[in-house]
Amino acid sequence: MTTDINMKQLKADALEIFCNGFACSESVIFSLRKHFQVDISDDAIAMSSGFPWGLGGPGCLCGAAAGGTMMIGYFFGRKTPGDPKVKRCFDLTAEFHDAFKNEFGATCCRILTKDMEKHSQERKNHCMEMVSFTVEKVADIIIRELEKDKADS
Repeated sequence: MTTDINMKQLKADALEIFCNGFACSESVIFSLRKHFQVDISDDAIAMSSGFPWGLGGPGCLCGAAAGGTMMIGYFFGRKTPGDPKVKRCFDLTAEFHDAFKNEFGATCCRILTKDMEKHSQERKNHCMEMVSFTVEKVADIIIRELEKDKADS
């Protein structure tokens, strides 16, 4: 795993895969996995496949936000019941949520894409902005926290 991330390339890779067949949540996980060089199975990408278009189409949670949250959980989530480290994961997820909502005004897909045709270029461009923002913001959080952990060791 590395924390030496080229943000410009991270965002470019996320957008390239987004434009070539992966949806928002899948693109976020794919690119963060690649750039942090973490050993996450392709199953993690598959697990995120239901998030696009607001949980498969109803327009609820933004898929990019869901993918970003999954990656925060990968790095800082708990693996055993009752593990108090989940508070850190909650705090970091809330930080990401608030930044996303500040940037775009909502985290709900139907609100974020209101009045945009599902397969329009306008919507695709808007979703590209959200994917790009998400991978950069989540990478910033991960890098900051991993460096803090390293300094505390």
